[in-house]
Amino acid sequence: MARTVLKFGGTSVGDLDRIANVAEIVAARAARGEHMAVIVSAMSGETNKLVALADGAAGKDLARHLYDDEYDVVVASGEQVTAGLLALALRRRGLKARSWLGWQLRLKTDNSHGRARILGFDDSSLPDSIDSGEIAVVAGFQGVTDDFRVTTLGRGGSDTSAVAVAAALGAKVCDIYTDVDGVYTTDPRMVPKARRIDKISYEEMLEMASLGAKVLQTRSVELAMNHNVPVRVLSSFVKPGEESPGTLVCAEEEIVEKQVVSGVAYSRDEAKVTLYGVPDKPGSSAKIFSALAKAGVNVDMIVQASSREASKANLVFTCTERDSPFARDTLENLKAEVGYERLEVARDVSKISIIGVGMKSHTGVAEKMFTALSEKGINIDVIATSEIKISVLIGAPYTELAVRALHTAFGLDAE
Repeated sequence: MARTVLKFGGTSVGDLDRIANVAEIVAARAARGEHMAVIVSAMSGETNKLVALADGAAGKDLARHLYDDEYDVVVASGEQVTAGLLALALRRRGLKARSWLGWQLRLKTDNSHGRARILGFDDSSLPDSIDSGEIAVVAGFQGVTDDFRVTTLGRGGSDTSAVAVAAALGAKVCDIYTDVDGVYTTDPRMVPKARRIDKISYEEMLEMASLGAKVLQTRSVELAMNHNVPVRVLSSFVKPGEESPGTLVCAEEEIVEKQVVSGVAYSRDEAKVTLYGVPDKPGSSAKIFSALAKAGVNVDMIVQASSREASKANLVFTCTERDSPFARDTLENLKAEVGYERLEVARDVSKISIIGVGMKSHTGVAEKMFTALSEKGINIDVIATSEIKISVLIGAPYTELAVRALHTAFGLDAE
């Protein structure tokens, strides 16, 4: 019997009633003869409470190297509670089930507490347990180091746990149950005419996740693509037996009819940093972006253009609004060394992106995008492109107008 992996997020297991609903979904699938591992997140809101407790116990002055490992011990307990509760709910229904924690799985990670990366599985009895018909309820988000310290994978890490388990088990599919019934062409709260996508490629989903779509965590999509694990996004708020086709995230080759543009994504958490009068000589950019990297500032869109003064250039890049104060401080400290003239940081901006594998073989996509924005009177500050994506930076007040205009221009509105 083929193995399958199911994952339920925090809203799906938010209280005992919702855990009971998850148990019914799992029981219905077990009745069809499926052999399953079920990965669970902490109950909604629980991780935030645990983070606050860890911060309160440590105080403000405790050094990071004395804090991070025990922080992981505290916050990982949320998933442990959910795993035990769901196992009990399944046993109540007469099913054979048990909980598994990261160290019991031997899900090995590096030592980067709070944002650990998965290195692989050591020998584990999990496959034999599943093949025997036992439902494995796995605490997501957590792993263990070589010296047996608990680690966590960062926010959204349960998605990554689920895909890693699916890859290790050779599962035929990894079903991510969440509070939406699939991946949409854009945020349906902003655009009522947004429609659910039946199939989307790993590359497109990776771009959408990195650009602000909250359905799947970026690292989980990377892992699924690297190991060719089909991922299906489903709603956990349907009753067992109800139709829920969801969205399948798969290899591009499995999608017969490719859209030129599959979706429109947006991010309001953006800041634009402009350096005027940067000396136009080798090494200037290297100094700037090396310092930003050391400060932990994640830089996205970058544009350099000649200034009016000979041998000078203007440099524009974007980062998250949260990182912008660190970017400002870093660059101000670098002014004497680099020799730029002026620094400007604008926070009232948004990034709007169109994504689609069909862009690889179609012309005129950029022209259509820029025309649609121009007709709405929306000015573009910065442009960045890749094979399957075009992103622009615009004023934040125009975010909703831009998303709706592009959604319509590329024929994504539901009929």
